[in-house]
Amino acid sequence: MTHNQPTSSSTLLQQFDQLNLCTGYSSQNFADLPSFTDSVFPFDNMAPKRKRKTSTHDEGDRGKRQKENLKQYFHPTSLHGSAHYQYSSPHHYHQAFSEKRCRAWFHEYTTPGEDQIGPEGMEKFCEDIGVEPQNVVMLALAWNLDAKNMGFFTLNEWLQGMSHLQVDSVHKVKAKLDLLRNQLSDQVTFKKIYRYAFDFARDKDQRSMDIDRAKAMLTLLLGGRWSHHSSFHRFLEQSNYKVLNKDQWCNILEFSRAIHPDLSNYDEDGAWPVLLDEFVAWLKAGGQ
Repeated sequence: MTHNQPTSSSTLLQQFDQLNLCTGYSSQNFADLPSFTDSVFPFDNMAPKRKRKTSTHDEGDRGKRQKENLKQYFHPTSLHGSAHYQYSSPHHYHQAFSEKRCRAWFHEYTTPGEDQIGPEGMEKFCEDIGVEPQNVVMLALAWNLDAKNMGFFTLNEWLQGMSHLQVDSVHKVKAKLDLLRNQLSDQVTFKKIYRYAFDFARDKDQRSMDIDRAKAMLTLLLGGRWSHHSSFHRFLEQSNYKVLNKDQWCNILEFSRAIHPDLSNYDEDGAWPVLLDEFVAWLKAGGQ
């Protein structure tokens, strides 16, 4: 073929077949779509063709053929319609949530016949996702699962919570860690997690939280957020408080957010619990 010689449509389609392009199409596919081939391969040197008047029957047949070609193009066994093409990640991050897969994943951390992940299984789970058990991210995950007891996940909590997160594998939960950290960074969501932590951590036969556990949870939640956390920790250690109730627990967060580090806006006649009044008095006295 010389440089200036006009090229016919059939010649180009033959060359198209020879290229064996990855769409899986042959020229026969395009032969049924004249309007498509004409738009892809415009020929300036071709003589204009008289438009053939098509009947309603012909248009219907052509529409059916086009639909069949599209079905073939997007069929699951084709390159473009396959799950491998759509979800090419080696770990299938984007696969739809599967309860069956999530249930099987849950039982990787339980002993046979049990529907609860205990401390040993929780340790293995944390190791798999690369998060320390004492990391506050685990508390955020427990909140998303609405877990009732510290150190345990039931099957029902797991399925409902992981379904909400659309997570059914280690790789997917790893991909959600940033979401959990963002929840902890959001003031409104953090407040919900903080309040949840009281009922999550306390002994279920007690209405209050043991002071040692309260100190550990406050360190987990407020250690890097409240300038007076260390001082408050020392205050609790030298005080006679053995437990914290929920009202005290919730007001500690509000105090940490509302009161300036220099206590300049603290109102002695405010509605703070006695615990916090005593803490301020202790601080002003030197915090010894």
